[in-house]
Amino acid sequence: MKKYFYLLSILFLSICASAQQDTTTYAAQRVKVNLLLAERSSKFGQYDESLNQRTGIFGWQTKKDIKNSNEILRQVVLTDNNIFKELKVLMDYKDLENQKKVAVADNSQERIENYMQTIKKLQDQNEQLKKELTKASQGLSIYIIIALILMMIGGFYFFNKKLKKYEKGTV
Repeated sequence: MKKYFYLLSILFLSICASAQQDTTTYAAQRVKVNLLLAERSSKFGQYDESLNQRTGIFGWQTKKDIKNSNEILRQVVLTDNNIFKELKVLMDYKDLENQKKVAVADNSQERIENYMQTIKKLQDQNEQLKKELTKASQGLSIYIIIALILMMIGGFYFFNKKLKKYEKGTV
């Protein structure tokens, strides 16, 4: 029984260690997404500023200003695409974690059911052994009683014979 307890303890600790490692990877992915979001926010702020830049004559925007704004906007879109990719990885990872949890729960449930079946089988064997022991002790009791009765009959016969010899010898 101790052997199973130690085996279960080691198994549980290894699962906890792998789950902690998985959580660390998930947290690292979240940090990466948060950094990309901060970068996007910064670039969008630059884009907003570039729309207000007017370096042309009479306060008009020049082609250079418009190209600069468009390039910043293109960078914002590229950052958005990266954010979507990383979010997809994050969601896939979360789905994988959930699948692992379900698999571990199913495996644990199956093992628990197997243990319960083993315990039930051992309890049935224990009951059977108790019944056999009771039968054996009853059989032994019968043999002891028969032996005592035979000894009493033998003793009665022996003492009765001795008494008759003693009575014949004195009479």
